[in-house]
Amino acid sequence: MECIPDEPMFDDGHLAEKAVWDALRAQLPDDVVLAHSVQVRHGRAEHEIDILVLWPGVGLAAIEVKGGLISVEHGQWYQSDRQGPHRIESPIAQSQSAQHAFKMWVTGQLGSPLVSRFAYMAAFPYSPVPRDWEMNGVPRPLVLDPNDLADVSERLRAAIETQAQGGSPLAPNYARRIARLLSGNLEAEATPALTALELEDHQQQLTERQKVLLDSSRSIARARFVGGAGSGKTWLAVEKAKRLAKEGKRVGLFCYNKGLAAHLRRQVDGWRQAKPVFVGEFHDYAVSLGVPNGSGQAYFDEDMPALMKGLAVDLPPEQKLDAIVIDEAQDFAPLWWESLLACLKDPDRGEIYAFMDERQNVYGRWDSQSAGTALDPTAGLVTLHIDENLRNTKRIAQTFKGFAGKHFAPRGGDGLPVRLVSCSTEDALDVAGDCVDALLEEGWTNNQIAFLTTKNRHPVHKDFENNLSAYWTAFHDDEEEFYGHVLGFKGLERSVVILCVNGFKDMGRAAELLYVGLSRARCLLVVVGDPVLIAEAGGPELERAMGRMQEWQPQLEHITETSIP
Repeated sequence: MECIPDEPMFDDGHLAEKAVWDALRAQLPDDVVLAHSVQVRHGRAEHEIDILVLWPGVGLAAIEVKGGLISVEHGQWYQSDRQGPHRIESPIAQSQSAQHAFKMWVTGQLGSPLVSRFAYMAAFPYSPVPRDWEMNGVPRPLVLDPNDLADVSERLRAAIETQAQGGSPLAPNYARRIARLLSGNLEAEATPALTALELEDHQQQLTERQKVLLDSSRSIARARFVGGAGSGKTWLAVEKAKRLAKEGKRVGLFCYNKGLAAHLRRQVDGWRQAKPVFVGEFHDYAVSLGVPNGSGQAYFDEDMPALMKGLAVDLPPEQKLDAIVIDEAQDFAPLWWESLLACLKDPDRGEIYAFMDERQNVYGRWDSQSAGTALDPTAGLVTLHIDENLRNTKRIAQTFKGFAGKHFAPRGGDGLPVRLVSCSTEDALDVAGDCVDALLEEGWTNNQIAFLTTKNRHPVHKDFENNLSAYWTAFHDDEEEFYGHVLGFKGLERSVVILCVNGFKDMGRAAELLYVGLSRARCLLVVVGDPVLIAEAGGPELERAMGRMQEWQPQLEHITETSIP
């Protein structure tokens, strides 16, 4: 079904229109066109059709929608709301005037009169109307009440066929011509950079609405916020830390990933009010307390947290924490949790807020099978689910939907098709490099692009091997394209991501790597590699998603519209 617009915005004053719209959308055939809030001028008079129906083979209907309780007394119409009844113009008369104006406008635009059956109607979704009710000029079939909405398809067809002006059904070609007028498509020329900027502003607005989760959970002192990629967990973690610090509490804002730690510090550095007493990696916090900075994974996962826990016993109360906030909490080894809890002024009741996605366990420190058991370090926290994906376009989100769980709900704009560049695994690095040049030629800017590998690092990435501080400073300065590995990019994002699938060190972790890599792009995702390997690593749902991707050859100046068979 074509809807104009695709997703109308119904604010609090238009819930009645939403109820009628939803009923029509659910029950009418797929070839029907529904249009919301159609504005029409006839001479100097301005009209609005709340809902316009174009039904090929049947006819048209202009529907005036009224909420509240509707009544008629001595020919005067009334609408009741919280302030009581007030006079209104006849809804049928409003609909009739708007219908006439629309017919004149269409005739002028298309050069031929609109002679198809065209009913003017009213809908009262919250006000029952008896079946035998009728008044002069208002036959009962022209009114839809709550009972009629349950079978609105048949009621609407009957009204058009028996009550409408005009004698012929609506021709499909004529319906399409009217629909094009209603769409009002304006194809403005814009660079990809500017188009992405507007889309990302919308995504940021959606993300900031997530603060309602913090408002509604403010009385919960120990909680874990569980959500898929792109659900706004990092934004929520920073916002929670800000609120706690403003309350005068000693707050630690933690993560594991160096790139994410740099991002968190930059966010906090811009605050004017009170700040957390620590922002950054768990290991840096341990060193700040006096734990030696050793080497080896066993030292960091076991020895360091044990030493930190011992030091915490003797920490003066004024140096301990009131609250702990952890972003990407699934990256934390169990012993890290124990040592952090020991740094709370009250380890048993101190505030803890963990923001996590158990499906992004790329470091293998989290046993998802232990969730909720005694082996789960977050088992004692109240679980709050974040199901909406807000960071990615819907097309990007659909590529990793199979990894994100059954409650995953994409909410971003449609965006550009995901591009697939098929090549051998051995050639992926070089071919992905060609993609960078091709995207720059299209109009994307350097600082919008991130180039991520799944196995061996890009040469530019290797150049920073001994200077990680400069490496992450360059990323956050946001001046050039960024070359990194999927593991180091957890919790981060860019407008465009080229995911270079150049192999996997451990196929057992390949699906999680793909999940992270596929979910880092806000506006455009380009997947480079061997489709057979990618499908083997990602499973059937990702294989189906690749079938919807747009094949691309970066050395060409055009993108083909064919899909992988």
